[in-house]
Amino acid sequence: MSTIGFLGLGTMGQGMVKNLVEKGHEVTAWNRSAFDVESLGAKRASSISEAVKGFDYVMYCLADDKAVEDVVLSNGGVLSEASSPTIVINLSTIDPLTSAKESLGFTTKGIRFLDAPVFGSKGEANAGGLWIVAGGDKEVFDKAQEVLGPISETAHYMGASGSGAQMKLVGNLIVAAQLEALGEALTLAKKANLDLSDVLDVLHVTDFRSPIFDGVGASVIRGDYSPSFALRLMLKDAKLVKAFADRMQSPVPATEATLEIITQAVGEGWGEENASALIKVLSKKAGVDLKG
Repeated sequence: MSTIGFLGLGTMGQGMVKNLVEKGHEVTAWNRSAFDVESLGAKRASSISEAVKGFDYVMYCLADDKAVEDVVLSNGGVLSEASSPTIVINLSTIDPLTSAKESLGFTTKGIRFLDAPVFGSKGEANAGGLWIVAGGDKEVFDKAQEVLGPISETAHYMGASGSGAQMKLVGNLIVAAQLEALGEALTLAKKANLDLSDVLDVLHVTDFRSPIFDGVGASVIRGDYSPSFALRLMLKDAKLVKAFADRMQSPVPATEATLEIITQAVGEGWGEENASALIKVLSKKAGVDLKG
């Protein structure tokens, strides 16, 4: 079993640490705000340095690019405190440009690094059922299966450093599009006086079915927007997708439209609700209540 320093105990990080501990790894964890680390079975680190030095792996799951700049790239952060032979793994969803800064910094110090963001939300994190997309050296990816396996259903090697960060944004584009499509469909169905439970029954068996339609659809008609993945984080991700696509000179008109809806939803004060709260903008414009 390995020793792991883990930084970032948000909704996703908590589940990851719990599963690493349950698989027998020795985890020392640090969080920017106060958190009962021991409740996860981990040891408490009082500083970034204490969570980084002397471990087989350093793993972190942070909210956004600013958090990575503060915790990883700043003076006294993970980059300045880590040393070989530790393997560093970033599980966060961030701009590929920020990931490139990390990769260059760690490589310059002779430290092996993977960008390995995850698909999934609270439920998958707690169940150890995330889906990982990783970029970096293939030998490092293969070795890291001992710590990626306990937190994931599958882990996919996407290529050179930065490929994981890029694939995460490609996937997030599809997630946002599915939520937007579901919201439009349920709203239109409601306007047409269709029973939304019957609508979801059809969506569940068609060749365009989706787990997102099943899970989110059922929650929407219950009026349940409790957060598994906060809308404000989806806004961050959608902006990252748009910026990435602009740099690639690749058109994303559907993402641009969805970004407008997400921005409106956050403006309505729903940023701490589940990402599916963007659907409330559509139903509100149509003057319908989707709750069954």
